[in-house]
Amino acid sequence: MKILNYGSLNIDYTYRIPHIVAPGETITSQYLSVFPGGKGLNQSVALAKAGAQVWHAGMIGEDGEFLKQICKKSGADTRFISQVETRTGNAVIQVSDEGQNSIILFPGANRMNTKEKVDSVLDFFEPGDFLLLQNEINLIGYLIDKGKEKGMTVILNPSPFDENLKEADLKKVDLFLINEIEGRQITGKNETEQILAEMKKCYPRAGVVLTLGSEGAIYQDTQEIWRQKAYETKAIDTTAAGDTFTGYFLAAMMEGKNKAQALTEASYAAAIAVSRKGAAVSIPEKQEVIYGIANQKIV
Repeated sequence: MKILNYGSLNIDYTYRIPHIVAPGETITSQYLSVFPGGKGLNQSVALAKAGAQVWHAGMIGEDGEFLKQICKKSGADTRFISQVETRTGNAVIQVSDEGQNSIILFPGANRMNTKEKVDSVLDFFEPGDFLLLQNEINLIGYLIDKGKEKGMTVILNPSPFDENLKEADLKKVDLFLINEIEGRQITGKNETEQILAEMKKCYPRAGVVLTLGSEGAIYQDTQEIWRQKAYETKAIDTTAAGDTFTGYFLAAMMEGKNKAQALTEASYAAAIAVSRKGAAVSIPEKQEVIYGIANQKIV
């Protein structure tokens, strides 16, 4: 079983500040760090480090070759990462002293995918393989349609949630990975149980993973529901927490582990990630996660 992660690759410009900037406010950054990032790249790195066989497809500019190399070094197959004549996508990230973040995205090369490229990439995959998507690239609706036609298991992290997603046929998605904000945006509901109920009502055949930050995570499908408490940790930078969770959860599923095991490994890996600076560089190796869980090590 293979997993194709068709997703973004970004250069992250991270500014450390006392608090997230308010409207009309000017604030001085303590420092600027440049990291590899993008939800797509982060999730491919997490999948690879968690032991999954993952192919990454996406677009970079001339300034983004180092992102491809980082993805490759993690263990992901990068043959479907293409270079175009435009600037690589980037993100301006504010990280507060409490570890919270606020992100502005410039899509750049990430929005230069073509239907021809999508078709050529999907030709490499077979029914039963996984297709993982996030909404930092273009042609999401086309990818969902073609992946489903191919017989792949379609997995969507609908972030950022915008009009492009509203035009896609989300009823073709087999598994949603969402946080509280995305859950509210998709369902119009505010409370956890309401979000889960509305997701089951609107997408009855889909599984849903709802991450709740310090409150843990929940998995539900048509037959079962599992709840996972968050591991306590000192948050330094939460930028790649959700992406780390996604990669480890899916990798565990592909290994045939049950949902409880998948939630445990994903939650512990995410706790490690938020205790470190950066996005892709904060994602832990699998051995570190397995050892920490087995020895009940505090992150």
